[in-house]
Amino acid sequence: MNYPKGVKAPIKSTKKDIVYGNRGMDLEEDLNTTNAYYRQIDKAYIYKKPTPIKITKVDYKKAKITEAFFASPSTTDYNGLWQGKYIDFEAKETKNKHSFPLKNIHPHQLEHMKHIIKHGGICFFIIRFTTRMETYLILACDLFELIDDEASVAYDKIKEKGYLLEEKWQPRIDYLKVIEEKFGGR
Repeated sequence: MNYPKGVKAPIKSTKKDIVYGNRGMDLEEDLNTTNAYYRQIDKAYIYKKPTPIKITKVDYKKAKITEAFFASPSTTDYNGLWQGKYIDFEAKETKNKHSFPLKNIHPHQLEHMKHIIKHGGICFFIIRFTTRMETYLILACDLFELIDDEASVAYDKIKEKGYLLEEKWQPRIDYLKVIEEKFGGR
């Protein structure tokens, strides 16, 4: 409805005008944004690794893959370089409030990380507890110590051994701040 002199009537939203910050973004999107920022300021070159797939059928008329399978198990989610050091890490989210389920980590990923550490790389996990709205960085060697015959690692243990990552505008999740503190930065 238009009021006189071109003033328009306010449109009432059917949604509540509540801002919930980062609830719509997931961890991967946050990390991709963070890594793009690190590249932009020339701080590090870290990328999301593509999942290795083998394409078996393609519909060339529609330019569409119609059949594919995983060619090999993927290792970790991200890798790259920071100050001449190789970085390799896995990102995981859980809705569980009290623990991190170990079913989220595959044995071949743990084995891969052990080899990275053995060869001098920096290896860690970034774990987000979505219900708590908290994200932690935990060094792979520290998480290995917490893994036992249990099906999960208690939240309190991750909180104790890990580093709470502050979420902000840029970089979104400044995980390199922890890496600089632990491994020395310029």
